[in-house]
Amino acid sequence: MNEDRLLQVLLAPVISEKSTMVADKNEQVVFRVASDATKPEIKAAVELLFKVQVESVQITNIKPKQKRFGRSVGYRKAWKKAYVALKPGQEIDLQVAA
Repeated sequence: MNEDRLLQVLLAPVISEKSTMVADKNEQVVFRVASDATKPEIKAAVELLFKVQVESVQITNIKPKQKRFGRSVGYRKAWKKAYVALKPGQEIDLQVAA
């Protein structure tokens, strides 16, 4: 796979209560990924950037939310989330700056 493409696949880690709970319970890390990213691309990108071994990748598409601005209706963008399960003993340290 093209290394330039792999560097554009991962957009940001998802830091939330749910993702923190999943990380502690299932040894998974949650990332916001490009809308056209595939499971093999996500696996290769995580292994390239963080130097860890990935066991599996699960993807979910987040639908756009409807938001109202007075009388007008708008939508947030749809996006894709990836749950990356690491092999036992592997760890990605995502520090949150306070």
